[in-house]
Amino acid sequence: METLGHFVGGRAVAPQSARFGNVYDPATGHATKRVGLASRAEVDAAVAAAAAAFEQWAATPAPRRATALFRFRDLLVLNADRLARLITSEHGKTLADARGEVQRGLEVVEFACGVPQLLKGEYSENVGTGIDAFSQRQPLGVCAGISPFNFPAMVPMWMFPVAIACGNAFVMKPSEKDPGLALELAALLAEAGLPAGVFNVVNGDREAVDALLDHPGVAAISFVGSTPVAEHVYRSAANAGKRVQALGGAKNHMVVMPDADIAQAADALMGAAYGSAGERCMAISVAVAVGTAGADALVAELQRRIATLRVGPGTQDGVEMGPLVTREHLERVLAYIDTGVAEGADLVVDGRALRVPGDGFFLGATLFDRVTPQMRIYREEIFGPVLSLVRAASFEEALALVNAHEFGNGVAIFTRDGGVAREFNRRVQAGMVGINVPIPVPMAFHSFGGWKRSLFGDHHVHGPEGVRFYTRLKATTVRWPSGPATGAEFKMPTM
Repeated sequence: METLGHFVGGRAVAPQSARFGNVYDPATGHATKRVGLASRAEVDAAVAAAAAAFEQWAATPAPRRATALFRFRDLLVLNADRLARLITSEHGKTLADARGEVQRGLEVVEFACGVPQLLKGEYSENVGTGIDAFSQRQPLGVCAGISPFNFPAMVPMWMFPVAIACGNAFVMKPSEKDPGLALELAALLAEAGLPAGVFNVVNGDREAVDALLDHPGVAAISFVGSTPVAEHVYRSAANAGKRVQALGGAKNHMVVMPDADIAQAADALMGAAYGSAGERCMAISVAVAVGTAGADALVAELQRRIATLRVGPGTQDGVEMGPLVTREHLERVLAYIDTGVAEGADLVVDGRALRVPGDGFFLGATLFDRVTPQMRIYREEIFGPVLSLVRAASFEEALALVNAHEFGNGVAIFTRDGGVAREFNRRVQAGMVGINVPIPVPMAFHSFGGWKRSLFGDHHVHGPEGVRFYTRLKATTVRWPSGPATGAEFKMPTM
């Protein structure tokens, strides 16, 4: 099998530790590569390479930093199909979905190319007699990113393009389940002319994560993953004096009002719940149907659509849903389905009945009805193709359900009533809201992030919030005296 290592100091390096993990093709269930799991010494080497590159990169004019990103953007376009195929081979999502992921990551690169404008400070002349004031944003130093398996291209590109555009050096720790894409991005950055050491990749597991969290040479950590790990990352890195943004889990609701077009709502739920086999932090995993008639109609529509959903290897034409990423993750999702049945939810469609030839990690679309907030399948993030339908008697009850959940990542409402939509948007406690849009992922020039236990830290990722996270503000007050000294003043200075 091919062995994947790391990318440090501008070149690919072989793994030095004796620990390895397997990388699987989820569609076949077979291990196709192995990846070296970095030791603390290997993490130290990557941070040292980044630190050595930082000062010169930070002093590089912002337009020249942007030039490297422009070249990187062009290389992403040229290699988009190859990168998408690599994603499918290691993650399992369909090629169309993988191409969309590359595109959404590329859009953040395009945003970061505007860094000369984004870093402009403010200037005030004559704030006092002969005194001017100005502000500027400066880079932090060595930053690190820790990304999940579900978006091996997009989530890393939420992080490092903005960080390096702002003048930081970066160490990326991708998921060990699908590590190949990060190494390809590193090679493309080098081809684009990024100086050696500005961007580095260390592959690994928890040992590498913990080494980054407490490393004295790392100034900031950006993380996306499950809530328990996000909370650990936040507390550990913050205790070590680092700036942290840690995006955690989700239980995204979609409220379907009685006046909604049921066919449109069902179409939206199919893609939002079962796209990428439900392995999205923005996947809709709970539908809240308001009114008995609407709930019955929605369940019937979903049953009809699930019956024709095409599941299979992501490289096959016409496939709409691929496999889960690993056998361990498949077994975890299967256990949640067993739990839902034991808790008394109505299993309308059982995805366990699906059969796809071979040993791939496939599970069919699963639909539960009459789920209650007390059930584990409602409270916990399943991260698979499992949709729970909750019935609510009124708008107020539906809104209260959403707001009572510990997660506040994304939410959607489907309605024809503008007043209801406006009230929902005003009162709902979630960081990202869709109105007749099932997956409200902000564009790159806005910022992505949730509320409550879906986000630890003060800043959302990419967009203006990303620039603020990867820089620190400096305010300067200037006076150039032209006359003789006038003596010391001991009162508080005022203008």
